Amino acid sequence: MIKTPNSLLTTVGLGLLVLPTAVLADTLTLPADARVAVAVVDSITLDDAEGQRNDILLRPVGGHSAANHALPEHCVLVGNARLDDERIRITTHALTCIEAQNSDSEIYSGEISAAAYEDDGSYGVLANCVDGRCELAPDTPFVLQLSDALSLEQQPNPSAEINEQRRQADGEGVANPIPSEAPAPD
Repeated sequence: MIKTPNSLLTTVGLGLLVLPTAVLADTLTLPADARVAVAVVDSITLDDAEGQRNDILLRPVGGHSAANHALPEHCVLVGNARLDDERIRITTHALTCIEAQNSDSEIYSGEISAAAYEDDGSYGVLANCVDGRCELAPDTPFVLQLSDALSLEQQPNPSAEINEQRRQADGEGVANPIPSEAPAPD
């Protein structure tokens, strides 16, 4: 029987508690009220004629002082934006993340309920408004606050399965990346 010292278990346990990234043991989790920093992928321009835009894309960003959690680097969030005076109110409804480690990658995808807030906690993002046209640029980070806890199980990764089959082929079969010893065609 192998005994693991209690100090080692405590150290590992405490280390897991302070992980800023939400991926842990095949599940992507964030608590309710978690705050993550994001930015729009493409500029959003809203005005009186088009005061709302659906299916906007957001990406995680780092280094935001109001964020208390982080998403994996390779994530895309889908949400809706609505103009309210000089603020753009953003809510999200879907999330897909790929967490890559060495040659392996894990995929997490599902629903997320979050809204955009300014650093001071006010709802919506202050936009750059000129003559009734308001723009939110990709270089303007803001915080999304989750309204519900997030828990997404790892999804099947067909690419990883194909790569595993290729590695196991060991010189046999169609999936083999090793060329056969046949002469080159003329």
